[in-house]
Order: sequence, then C-alpha cells, then structure tokens
Amino acid sequence: MTTAPHPIRQRNLSIVKDQPEPVEGTVVEHQGEIAKQNGAASWLQAQVARATAAKDHAKGNKLYVGWSARGYRNLGRRWLEAWRDGYPQMIATAKAEREAAKGDSSAEASAHETVKDLRADYWRHKWIHLGKTAAWSAVGVAGAATGAIVGGTLVETAIGVVAYATGVYHGRPDPAEVEPAAPPLSVIEQTDSGFGQDAGQVFMTVDQLPQGGAPFPIAQARTSQQLAECVLRALIAENVPVAEVSDVIRLSWGWQCVVRVSEGTPEAIIKVAGDLETRFDLAANGVRPTPLKERRACAVLRLVDRGADPFASAPGLPYRPPKSQSITDKFRIGSSVGGDPLEVALAGVMGLWVAASGGGKTGILQALGEGITACYDNITIDLDPHGDGLEDLHDAVRITARTHEQIEAVLLFFLVMSKARARLRKKLGMGRKWKASKEHPAVTLIFDEFPKATELAKRLTFDLLLVGRKELIEVELASQGGTKLYLGENIAQMIAMKGIGPCKVGDTRAVFGDGSVGEGWLPHRLAPATDTDPKDAGHIYIQGVPGMPDEPIEYKVHEVPSETLRKLATERLEAGLVEPDQDSLDAMAGIDLPEYVEPVYDIEGNLKKEAPVELLTWEQLLKLCDAEPMAGAQPEAAIAVIADAVDLMDKAGVDRMRTETLVAALAEHDPGAYGDLTAESLKELLAPAVGKPVTLGQLDGLNNPRGFKREALARHL
Repeated sequence: MTTAPHPIRQRNLSIVKDQPEPVEGTVVEHQGEIAKQNGAASWLQAQVARATAAKDHAKGNKLYVGWSARGYRNLGRRWLEAWRDGYPQMIATAKAEREAAKGDSSAEASAHETVKDLRADYWRHKWIHLGKTAAWSAVGVAGAATGAIVGGTLVETAIGVVAYATGVYHGRPDPAEVEPAAPPLSVIEQTDSGFGQDAGQVFMTVDQLPQGGAPFPIAQARTSQQLAECVLRALIAENVPVAEVSDVIRLSWGWQCVVRVSEGTPEAIIKVAGDLETRFDLAANGVRPTPLKERRACAVLRLVDRGADPFASAPGLPYRPPKSQSITDKFRIGSSVGGDPLEVALAGVMGLWVAASGGGKTGILQALGEGITACYDNITIDLDPHGDGLEDLHDAVRITARTHEQIEAVLLFFLVMSKARARLRKKLGMGRKWKASKEHPAVTLIFDEFPKATELAKRLTFDLLLVGRKELIEVELASQGGTKLYLGENIAQMIAMKGIGPCKVGDTRAVFGDGSVGEGWLPHRLAPATDTDPKDAGHIYIQGVPGMPDEPIEYKVHEVPSETLRKLATERLEAGLVEPDQDSLDAMAGIDLPEYVEPVYDIEGNLKKEAPVELLTWEQLLKLCDAEPMAGAQPEAAIAVIADAVDLMDKAGVDRMRTETLVAALAEHDPGAYGDLTAESLKELLAPAVGKPVTLGQLDGLNNPRGFKREALARHL
C-alpha cells in the first residue's frame, strides 16, 4: 500500500544560490496557499492509493471467493456443533460406563437409565434446534422473496451482495493468523537461530498458494506461513490431492500441522512419506502422519528436525511405593509424540507386545512389570524359555519359570485356576467377573519369547487366553514377530491390547489388520537399536488400551535404569509378595484337566502315554520353580535365629549383612547352636518367615551382594 505524502510540505525559506534577490511579501500567506494546494492533492493521492490497495487486495485474494465459501462452511460447522451440543460424546461416555459396569446389575441399570435419558434429551434438543432454524429460515426467505418481488432486479442484486458479503465476513482470516511479510525464501539463511520461538498458527489453501514457486527444504521455513507453503508445494509435487494446511505450530523438535485432502483419504500422504522426507530434507522417519478419526479427510503431520527428539522432554517414571495401587488402576508407562501420557490398566486385559531384536521389548515388559509389581492385589509371574524375562525386577516376581517343564507346569496350574474361579465367582458374590482384592488377587503372566515355547506351552496359553479374562488371570505375550510363523496361530488380532515396536511391515498387517498401513499404523518405519545407537527402541504403536481411542500415534515407553528397578524390586520383596487366595486353591481340586494333558491308556487299561505335564499344588509349583514357599507362621527355630541376627547387627552397628557374613557371625556367637550352619541352610530356615535374601547395594567390597536387612528381620519378631 502506497503511503500518502504529508499534507503540508515545509518550503525552503532560505535564499538559494540561483535566486538573485530574497523573496518578498508575506511569507505566511504564501505558505498557506501552497499548503492548501498540496493538501488537496495529497488527499486525492491518498484516496487513489487506498482504492488501488483495495483492488490489489481483492485481486490477490481472488475476489474473496475462497473467503465466502469458507465463511459458509464455518457457519455450517457452527450450526452442526449447536445441533449436536456435545450429546454424542456424553452418550458414548455413558455407554462406556454401562459396559464397564457389567457384572454389577445395580450400576449397570443406573448407567443404562443415564444412556436412555441422554438420548431422550438429545432428541428433544434436536427438535427444538430444528424448529428455531426453520423459523428463522422462513422469516429470511419470506423477506427476501418480498423484497425481490417489490424491488425488482436492484433489490435482488443487493440481496446477493449481502449474502456474498456475509460469507466473506465469516470466512475472513483471524487477525492473529495474519503474519508479516517474510523475506524471499531464496535468501533465508538455513540456520537454527530462533529455534522453537514461533508458536503461531496459519491457514493456507491451495488457491492461496503463490504462483510459480517450486518445492523447497523445510529448513528454509522460518514462519508458519512459509511452513504451510513448504508443505503444500511438497504434497502437490508428490501428486497428493491436498486442499489446505492449517493449525501450524512450531515446537521444540520441529513442526506440526493439519493437512486436509480434497479427495480420497490421508493414505495418499502416508504412501509418499519417504519421498516427502527427501523433499523436506529430513532424516528417516522425520515425516510422521497421523490420520484423524473425527475428520476423515485430515491428518496431523509432524515434521521432526534432523537430530531432534520429540520425546526428550517427556516426564520420567513416577515413584510407586510397594502395594500402593490396584491392578484395576491405570499407570503411566510412556508418552505420545504429542506429549500425552500413555496409561494402561491390565486387569482382565490380554496383551501382545511385538518388537524385533533391538526394538526395546525387554524395556517395554519391564515397564509393565514395574507397574503391576506395585499392586497389592496382583501376583506377577515371569515366563521366558530363552532369555532373562523381567531381569532387574526378579525379586518382586512371585514365580520365575525358565525351563520348558516349569513353564508348562505354571500354565496348566493357572488354566485350572481360571476354570475353578469361573465356578467360584457366584459363591463369593462377585457376579460375572472376578473382582480383585487383597484377599482374592489377580494373576498376571508375562510371557517373553513366546515363539520359543513348546507346542504344549503354546496350546495351554491359547486356552488361557480364551478363559482367563473374566477370572483376572491375564497373559501378556511378547514376541519378535506378530505373524503365524512366530505365534503358531493367527491370534494377533483376537488379543485385546496390542503394542508394536520396530518390526516388519508384515507384522504391522498381521497385528493391526490388512489395511492398517494406509490408516497410519507405521511401526515398521521405526528403527531398532544397534550397539552404539538406541534409535527407536522402546517406541510403539498401540491399540486396545482401556479408555483410550485407537489412533495411530507413536509412543515411547519409559526407559528405567537397572539400578532403579532393582531398588524397587527389593522394596517390594521386603514388603511381602502377594500370595494366591485359599478359595481359588481349594476350588482347583474339583476341576477336570484338559484331555491333551491326561495320560493315555489302551483298551486293557495299560499306560500307553504318560501325561505330558502334571497338575502340581502351589507348594510343589514353588519348589519346581525354585521360588520361596509361602510365608506362614514362623517356627520357633526361625524366631531364635532372627532374634540373634538382629542382636548381632545391633552390636556390630550395621543395618544389613551378607548371608555368608551373618552365618559366620552366628557361628562365632554360639558355636554349639550354629556351628554346622551354612548359607544354604540359613536361607532355607528363614525363608518361611522372612523370604529369600535381598540385594544390599555396595557392601564388603562387592557391588550388589545378597543378604538380610535388620529392619526386615525385626518386623518378624
């Protein structure tokens, strides 16, 4: 826009060299006359400049056709929002509460009444809203028709102009989104100055895109307007039917915006994600599209700067004291790329966790294990036929099974317990689902390296997946692949909760469905760790989390240091591990075993084939898995040893002793009573009372020996 000249120009009153004589007369009158003439000319120039600017503005915005269309679209959206008035969301929430109340007839009936009331209110609201709309529409149409009949063409034209102007007014850009003119992209320096400072938003359609430009690297974008232009040009170059870019935000790790396509679905963006990384000059997986369920034509496009980490500012693991939560509670295990917490609850939820070697599977399972071992109403079981399972959480696990014999025995035991609980629920007044409590705890089996299990173990697991949910005996399977080749059966999609890390595209389709890649589920684009680079280890896409929508969003699971996990495990062991309820154990006696684990006899009654696995008692199962027996009443011998041990620690001025050191101190204190005592016999003697030895930290020149703490011993006196 041209700036108008000042209405009064000061005339030079000094004598200039080309004037032979000074100016004579009244100087003020002379200046006033000039001022009048200049003022009139300046006003005229200003009006011409304004008209020219208005014409250029209208021409540059294509006579506001896009504004008018957007305005009526905005009006339609507002009408639709008023029509719904939040009722669909409230009804969906009420239905979810009704579903969650299954098993509690009173709560379920109350929730059902709430759903009915909300639907009735929604029906009344829609009729009232429709009536108001019809009334105002009738008034408007009648007025326009009367004006057109009486006033003729002139009034019709005026009505059309008013209608067009109304659309333009409601479709004009928000002043907060209008950004100052930026320097030409060709001269913008590609530096990181001002990184993370621009938090503005912008709306740009394809029609508003400047003509003649070519795609350019994203590093050249310094404003939201430039980023929108960069994205539009790149998508057009990749033949994506893009319509607009909106909600542009600069974040500490890159850019985020919403892209709308004019036809098809955002799958077109997903297909060219790799090519877009080249267009934008970003690293692999630097383009992360997430389709929006509530807007089928739109996707959130996250563009990660080279070397940046969207999860760098995610909060760490919260401290959870021993027995501080229930298995029904949600607990955070990670964060999304957008900063939202990933919270899970495992009560009655079967899970499948897939990640290739280096994908962070152990860390994912440890995050789950850390949460469930803090529960006062859950028994944690660790199964792994190949590796070390939950590793640093070992002390907080009730049973650790590593051999095929141990794993098969554990699976059969809890399969039978689940059948026993199904018959026991009614007697205990629980309804249609087992209710976890301190007296009747849930059981969670974390089964790592499932593909390496025996065929019998897999069959037992499949049966437990079918019947264990209602009895709160849940299984969390972990595998390096999600296809039938790994799992033995096509069970991936039948499992409720599925978390997938770095993997192959076949695993993505096997777990999330054949069309999942086009919907934005892209764990196969994540890179597993190497010896020197963690890459995307621990990053997952997840479905089936209770209370969360199934959206293709990338999450990162908390990485917890081994030392922290060991410390937590020791605390939870000292607080006492959760034991099975006697009701369930007693009810198992009347349960028939699956046919495939029964021995086979010929027609004459001779044993033809031995049972592949036997149903053990709880004590036998603990012994088979080298777990400590249940803590019960302390024998007198154990009480005497505990009292002497506490006294010896007090005299020595220490709060802990290694097992071997304690044995030597007891033998020196009373050779007659403890002369033949060994470390193994001491552990066996104290196990029923205080449990097995715990890790002690640095002691006696060792990094992490095992032994007993004075405080834990004194609690049993």
